[in-house]
Amino acid sequence: MKKEAGIAGLLVLLCVIVAILNPRFLGATNLQNMSRLIGMFGIFSIGQGIVIITGGIDLSVGSVFALGGVLLAMMLREWHWAWAVAVMAVVAGTMVLGWIHGFLVTRARLQPFIVTLCALLFYRGLARFIANDETKGFGEENFGPLRALATGSILSVPMPFIVMLVVAVIMWLVLHRSVYGRYLFAVGRNEEATRYSGINSRRVIGSAYVICAALMGLAAILVAFYTNSISPANHGTYFELYAIAAAVLGGCSLRGGEGSILGIVIGTALLQVLQNLVNLLGIPSSLNFAVMGAVILVGVLADEFLSARRQSRKAVVAAASREARHAAASPPAEK
Repeated sequence: MKKEAGIAGLLVLLCVIVAILNPRFLGATNLQNMSRLIGMFGIFSIGQGIVIITGGIDLSVGSVFALGGVLLAMMLREWHWAWAVAVMAVVAGTMVLGWIHGFLVTRARLQPFIVTLCALLFYRGLARFIANDETKGFGEENFGPLRALATGSILSVPMPFIVMLVVAVIMWLVLHRSVYGRYLFAVGRNEEATRYSGINSRRVIGSAYVICAALMGLAAILVAFYTNSISPANHGTYFELYAIAAAVLGGCSLRGGEGSILGIVIGTALLQVLQNLVNLLGIPSSLNFAVMGAVILVGVLADEFLSARRQSRKAVVAAASREARHAAASPPAEK
């Protein structure tokens, strides 16, 4: 909990600074918009964090958003599918993509970076081909309760934020209070040792990619209705970087084996507050990615520093333990 407490403290400090610099930060409209973005980005960042905990990574996030958004718009407006069927088709389709990623990583033994980089290119190209490189949208139609479920609010709390809280609670129970969650951490720390202990590490890693893809599909639906139009060439661009940054900021180690759901949620909120700071202070939006790159770098450096300190402490404790055992085993000196 030390990492989470430190990140939460940094988030509170940043919020105070932004509120002092620009009181509009605490305005109801700004807080509602920011919580909506935190909800949407938090959902797929949690999925990315699950994969990172296993020692993998998924770079296809933005392209999956483009492909899922295009297909959702076409299902609803051109093919006239029922909204519930279209939603289930998008989520199920992304889960199939996640299964393919997991299969290639675990069975074909390809690097996650290569698999998902190829997927990033393939899905983006496929989305552009399916849409004829044209922008798809939803117009003013509500599609039953779907638009309200995706963009509405309950007691002024945006639906995406509520959905993220539900997802976060479920994934917290899965990751921190279940045997499966312990397997995820074990695989991330040492896959070979986990396999020799009798755990099906391939299945655990593959399932992490499926969970990540399912959350991407859910978030893709919310983002599609938030933008109300999907340009296949740039919809969801760089979303994978936001997810990685949120996970790393939240305490997930890119080596695997470390991370928490609470930390990822706080990391997502911290990123969105930084984005909000850029907007409110009139800083050129072109610096957004510079800020994100700096955040990722600081997060990785902090992880390296903390990891080195932990290893040093373990070495000191191990040396002290050996000296204590040696002293206990040695015969007492004669007087």
